[in-house]
Amino acid sequence: MLSADAAALQADPVSRFLQEHGLLAQAQGESNKLLNQVRDGASDMVLSAMNFLGVRYTRGGSTAESGFDCSGFTRHIFESSVGLILPRRADEQAKLSSLLQVKKEELKPGDLVFFNTMRRTFSHVGIYVGEGKFIHSPRVGGAVRVEDMREAYWSKRFTGARRADLKNAANGKTSGE
Repeated sequence: MLSADAAALQADPVSRFLQEHGLLAQAQGESNKLLNQVRDGASDMVLSAMNFLGVRYTRGGSTAESGFDCSGFTRHIFESSVGLILPRRADEQAKLSSLLQVKKEELKPGDLVFFNTMRRTFSHVGIYVGEGKFIHSPRVGGAVRVEDMREAYWSKRFTGARRADLKNAANGKTSGE
């Protein structure tokens, strides 16, 4: 017989998804904070992004079949889940006037997070998923994964965040309008 917690996990598709991808153990280890935030505030975009965990990094890549680079990944997720077409490069995404600047302490799931990984501001981008974590396509030899922005490497390289107006995106407007 299943415990109430185990039964709830099997009944909840977000919990099941996180468990299948090895993320639930992290969430349980943090008093289910990540799980609850993803479940409570998750958009189709964040859940869509989670479906690509493990897809390999490919420089210039923008599909699951060929692999993704960081900006190809964010562009694909935004376009396929909310219909918002982002520019191709991370620095162009960061400079897009239709995206709102967001303070680190005000991040919400679905926000774009930017880092200086190549001695250039806004040289890397990912999607915030909650509890200080983001999903991204990291580098050659890597694959789409979730990492903690509070780790020293990411914390010192964080250069900003942007939020899309998903209400307008849902009404069929693109980022260029």
